[in-house]
Amino acid sequence: MDYLLNEQQVMIRDLARQIAREKIKPVAAEYDEKEEFPWPIVKILSDADLFGVYIEEKYGGTGGQGLELALCVEELSRACGGISLCLAATALGTYPIILFGSEGQKQKYLPDLAKGKKLGAFAITEPEAGSDAGSIKTTARKDGDYYILNGTKQWITNGGEAETYSVIAITDKAKGARGASAFIVEKGTKGFNFGKKEKKLGIRASATRELVFEDCRVPKENLLGKEGMGFIVAMKTFDKSRPGVAAQALGIAQGALDLAVNYARSRRQFGQPISSFQGIQFMLADMATEIEAARALIYAACRAIDAGSKDIARISAMSKLFASDVAMKVTTNAVQIFGGYGYMRDYPIEKFMRDAKITQIYEGTNQIQRDVIARTLIKEAASK
Repeated sequence: MDYLLNEQQVMIRDLARQIAREKIKPVAAEYDEKEEFPWPIVKILSDADLFGVYIEEKYGGTGGQGLELALCVEELSRACGGISLCLAATALGTYPIILFGSEGQKQKYLPDLAKGKKLGAFAITEPEAGSDAGSIKTTARKDGDYYILNGTKQWITNGGEAETYSVIAITDKAKGARGASAFIVEKGTKGFNFGKKEKKLGIRASATRELVFEDCRVPKENLLGKEGMGFIVAMKTFDKSRPGVAAQALGIAQGALDLAVNYARSRRQFGQPISSFQGIQFMLADMATEIEAARALIYAACRAIDAGSKDIARISAMSKLFASDVAMKVTTNAVQIFGGYGYMRDYPIEKFMRDAKITQIYEGTNQIQRDVIARTLIKEAASK
């Protein structure tokens, strides 16, 4: 379909597609197998100026917004959903600074993030605070010109590799969720360390680690917004970033369909390609239709958000929910089309299925997305 992309958007998409095809696809299996962080790919993406596609030009970016980021993430994920996270997770960690950072904070942190000189990460999840983000235990106590952070964050994408972290911590326990605040914490800050690197089902080329804060002294000027705004920072960030997860899911699904179509054309059974069988044709047709529907929803969500629409939580949640469910369904069916070969690690398709699963889980499980969508519907109906 023609989505009426402008010249810059087409250029971003085509450049990301070329890098994915020529640089990422040949090494995707190796990084997955070794569970290594793809620093050489980071350098390539940095040199191509793709880290800043959603950041204003005055802060070193190329002046695009969420749609440009989605186009980039989609194409990179088409080759490897894990490698794409070096850029996508940096965007997640950068959005709090874009949305709530002071001019001084933006000038200090955004240029390096936009150029890929430093990577970013976002930290809210804890051992006892996943979907129930209000249960976070990490604290930030004011002490003169500093905040003293103590606690542990869990399952942080880009953890240990990123240099700039947007961290949610409790500054006033008595206020519950309204007592949370957001901070920029730099790698190398005394008292800020990393726990184990997790071994995962999928996205193995992406680093996922614990963050450990032990009397970590963060300058007060690193507070994002005001005290007590932590959950507002987090929720507004997710409203912006969830279409990026949707784009990752979309890319994974498209990559799996590409492989399934090519395999169906070359695999012969009963004296003919299996692509000649109606059962396979119908599977491929459904996969392609669902992918295109997801793409249309994601691009529409990005355009609405980029245009400044006020009530974006619903469409943001819808895009993440639908695209990630499509990715899981499409990759599962792609494995089925490959048959026994699809279950073997000698073939690339099983990796797409493993990578797809996380998109239904992080940045709010799909059950949470349904809760967000339903609440906005009920609230809207009640106001009429």
